[in-house]
Amino acid sequence: MENKTVQGRIVSVTRTTRETDISLTLNLDGSGQAQVDTGIGFFDHMLQGFARHGLFDLTVKVKGDLEVDTHHTIEDTGIVLGNAIGQAVGDKEGIVRYGSRILPMDEALILCALDLCGRPYLVYDLRLDREKVGDLETEMVREFFYAVSYGGAMNLHLKQMDGSNNHHIIEGAFKAFAKALDEATRRDDRILGVLSTKGSL
Repeated sequence: MENKTVQGRIVSVTRTTRETDISLTLNLDGSGQAQVDTGIGFFDHMLQGFARHGLFDLTVKVKGDLEVDTHHTIEDTGIVLGNAIGQAVGDKEGIVRYGSRILPMDEALILCALDLCGRPYLVYDLRLDREKVGDLETEMVREFFYAVSYGGAMNLHLKQMDGSNNHHIIEGAFKAFAKALDEATRRDDRILGVLSTKGSL
C-alpha cells in the first residue's frame, strides 16, 4: 500500500508491506538536510551523503525485517525514493532532464549519468569485491539503484572508472548520483514545456 502527498517539489510517500514500513519525504529544492533511520548504519550514511551533496532535504524512516536480512529494507527504500523523485519532478516542464557527474572519492573515480525520460533502465558497473561494508551487503548497492531507476522511471548509468576501496566506490556512487540528479532536476527558463521533440516525457 502506498500513499503520496505532493506540494510543489516536496513529496511525501508512505509504503507498507509485510516486509517493510517506510515513510519518506523529499524536497528537491532543499539545502541538504537529512534525517535517516533505516536500521542499517552504512546505508543511512550513504543516504545522508546523497541528500547533502544533492542539496535535497530528505527524511526517511524504515522499519524492515532486518532479522531476515537487509534486502527488503534497501530495495523497498530504493523503490520509494524513486517514486518520490518521479512525483517531485511532476510533468517535467522546464527541467534540464539530463544530468551527469564524474566524481572523485580518494582513489575511486565514479561516473554517473542519468536521463529523467520516463523509461527505466539501469547500467551498473561497480566492481565491489567485499561481501560487506559495515552492515551493508555490497550486492545490495546494485539492487538499490535498480529500484531507484525503476521507481523513478529514469535511465541511470553508474560506472567505476577507477578505485579499489569498496567504501570509497560506494560513497562515490551515491554522491555522483546526487550531483547528477541535482543537475537533471534544475529548472532552465529557456526550456518551454518539456525537453523533448515528442512534447511529453
